[in-house]
Amino acid sequence: MRTTVRDHRWILADPPDEGIVAALAKDINVPESIARILVFRGIADYDTAKVYFRPSMDLLHDPFLLDGMDLAVNRILGGLESGDSFFVFGDYDVDGTNGAAMLYLFLKELGARVQYYIPDRMKEGYGISRAGIDHAVELGVNLFIAIDCGITAVEQVEYANTCGLDVIICDHHEAGSTLPPALAVLDPIKPGDAYPFKPLSGCGVGFKLIHGIAQKTGKEDLLQSYLDFVTLASIADIVPLTGENRILVKIGLQLINTSPRPGIRALIESAGLKPGHITTGQIVFALAPRLNAAGRLGDAMRAVRLLTSSDPDEARALAQELEEENRNRRKIDEDTFADAQQLFEECFNVESDSAIVLHQEHWHPGVVGIVASRMVERYYKPSIMMATVDGVAKGSARSVSGFDIYEALKRCEDKILQFGGHKYAAGLTVDLERLSEFRDAFKAAVKDLMTEEMKTPEIRIDMELSLLDITPRFIRMLREFAPFGPNNSRPTFLTRQLEVAGTPRVVGRNHLRFRVRQNGTSFDAIGFGLGELLPRVSQGRKDLECVYTVEENEYSSPAASKPADPVPQLKIKDLR
Repeated sequence: MRTTVRDHRWILADPPDEGIVAALAKDINVPESIARILVFRGIADYDTAKVYFRPSMDLLHDPFLLDGMDLAVNRILGGLESGDSFFVFGDYDVDGTNGAAMLYLFLKELGARVQYYIPDRMKEGYGISRAGIDHAVELGVNLFIAIDCGITAVEQVEYANTCGLDVIICDHHEAGSTLPPALAVLDPIKPGDAYPFKPLSGCGVGFKLIHGIAQKTGKEDLLQSYLDFVTLASIADIVPLTGENRILVKIGLQLINTSPRPGIRALIESAGLKPGHITTGQIVFALAPRLNAAGRLGDAMRAVRLLTSSDPDEARALAQELEEENRNRRKIDEDTFADAQQLFEECFNVESDSAIVLHQEHWHPGVVGIVASRMVERYYKPSIMMATVDGVAKGSARSVSGFDIYEALKRCEDKILQFGGHKYAAGLTVDLERLSEFRDAFKAAVKDLMTEEMKTPEIRIDMELSLLDITPRFIRMLREFAPFGPNNSRPTFLTRQLEVAGTPRVVGRNHLRFRVRQNGTSFDAIGFGLGELLPRVSQGRKDLECVYTVEENEYSSPAASKPADPVPQLKIKDLR
């Protein structure tokens, strides 16, 4: 396989108004460097800074601003009074399984007769399924609540209605041309909805539903205990960590770290982590893949069983089962990724093709989304990976920064049986006979829509720093910017005229480790996966420019009697 050192565009933020920076620094008693970062993020006065650093449940929007909330809450409260049987239908990813677990436990806490159901990825596919509706009917259910799916399920909801089911939808995906005929459709991005915060996760929309129920019944004290589910879902679904999401996730992370429920504690321990220091990064790279593995390779109901378990022994057994599934999934990932690279490099034009569209009958449909993401990382092109399922090509699309892959798919919709998703990720189904036709149309759409700038990955830089600015107080304040994620990434800095101290080397799996010095101040630096850049950091050179984040390395050797104190280091994103 070819190896490349990819160049990036460095985009240094425009300097903010220095008068605003100075006033904010004085008002909240922080260095001007910290105030400058805040102003870049739209935090320019004492009140917005207080909301950012000290979020609270009181700052959440009124759930009844969400269109359809009155109908949904009244139907659920009426059903609780009349003893109706409830059915929670969730998607098989982390967002859907956490949403289903949250609604199930909350309704149970209110005394409801409630059951949950997650469709089989292989047999039923994405979204509300007829099999799920039929199962609900067999159970004698009255109210069917879908979470993280349903916004495009027009025919399925019509079928549910003919079966005598009332349907409530909690979704956050794009609506089609017609809304499903449900009793209530809760989706902040559906046409005409005036809810003030749009980018909630599916579980986040479900949380607004329980928020509405709690508000109407005077049980708001119950809400905070469900934020662990919203946190896992929001982080795994890569929603922007601003506004309402930041409030939910910041408080939810505290809950996960201080008093995780048995299922989440077992999941944390099976991943080799410890409650107390769980970050957004550990959820993305360690916890979410284990929960996702349940539905990728088997029955996603296991994820909900784990999340809702109150028995530590049962939870540990389920977590271990998902651990094994995740190991199997990683092996399949690696094999499929290697296969995909070989196929692309041997059969297509790596340099000139605007996008990657690959199909193999034998690929596992449960991993094609992950591999599509890895193809984007490797080749920096919008990528679609597809497998054969029930005689059609089913797969996942992933995009590069700034490019709307959903719009590109819309341009080819006459060649697609079904598709849905977001700007950066989508699922789709294509007739096998039309694959070549679809590939050509999609590549043409990408070529037409993609600008020259989008073809090169960019690194956005908050500000230029001297190493002297990185004081212990500065580092402590940077911690308060967490939780980090989309639209609230770790502050990124640029420092010029750095001297390379000591002997740079490549360690581990192609990681570049070296030390930099400037005006008598020095720091260790590490560039994960940047081993190919070793020639740029020759010993003794004094003209190095680095783009980096400031992080704290808490590694201590297994032989150490106690954890080492965190040591600040520069995590290199790029260098020249």
